[in-house]
Amino acid sequence: MRARAHLLSRLADGRFHSGQQLADAMGVSRSAVWKQVRRLESELGLRIYAVRGRGYRLAKPLEILDLERIRRRLGPDTFDSVEAIHLLSSTASTNSCAADDLPVDIGMARIWLAEHQSGGRGRRGRQWVSPFGENLYLTVAWRFDLPMTELAGLSLITGVVVAEVLEQFGLRGHSLKWPNDVLVAGRKLAGILVEASGEAGGPSTAALGVGINFRLSDAQGEHIEQPWTDLARASEQHFSRNEIAGLLIDRLVHACRQFSTHRLAPFLDRWRRFDDLTGESVRIIRGGQPIEGVYRGIASSGALVLENENGRREFHAGEVSLRKGDEA
Repeated sequence: MRARAHLLSRLADGRFHSGQQLADAMGVSRSAVWKQVRRLESELGLRIYAVRGRGYRLAKPLEILDLERIRRRLGPDTFDSVEAIHLLSSTASTNSCAADDLPVDIGMARIWLAEHQSGGRGRRGRQWVSPFGENLYLTVAWRFDLPMTELAGLSLITGVVVAEVLEQFGLRGHSLKWPNDVLVAGRKLAGILVEASGEAGGPSTAALGVGINFRLSDAQGEHIEQPWTDLARASEQHFSRNEIAGLLIDRLVHACRQFSTHRLAPFLDRWRRFDDLTGESVRIIRGGQPIEGVYRGIASSGALVLENENGRREFHAGEVSLRKGDEA
């Protein structure tokens, strides 16, 4: 693993590096370098050019995640509230990692990031396409002194934080779709998966999983079951995975601390600022059955409010899926 990480750090700039230079830097033979290159291709799906007389280079440069750069974005209060930050080359999913190693103390977090997920998951068991080094796969696990029944709405606060962080880095025109999607022009840019565990009466722990598409190829996008986009398509500017990861961790930890005391109240207006579906005709899918009406935003509990000929009704995230009226 160490040799592979060293090789990746050398190749990340997307330039040619001779086999001998790589071998000298890694303290191995040129044959060992060649074997590691093949492993990067077969295990992580990376495309690496090998040209006689020039060496090896990645088909496109990568910004490898760097814990030191990420930690520099954390404020003192956040730093003191994090038990550990784990950065993995590849894993099944960061939420699964978090579930196996939850924070011990109330008011503390453990963080998981990965360059690649072999079994990335979205809401309702959907696959989350997770190529190596292209996007952001992050889970913040937080220990609450609350019963699990009071954790409803965490997907909303996570969405607010993601939308605000992306806005701070220059993204414009994105919106939130209840309960857990960040969209650009109706196409999914980021998704959220919150999984809770603990005692009925507390304490409890929530794993706040975030996936943000930074750069996906058309071929990778063929495996996504809904309209999608990425930051490369949504904006002409460059977005740093390390800078966004660091600020996102900082703001999510702060949001968990705030939620512990004030629940959803401080986040409701922040959510509504990114909600552009209010007043639109929508379709709620509940138990496979559609319910149509006009979307009236979210209640103070975080529930979706739907109005139709039967009046107004509230729906909770575990019950339904939301579609615009013109979506299949």
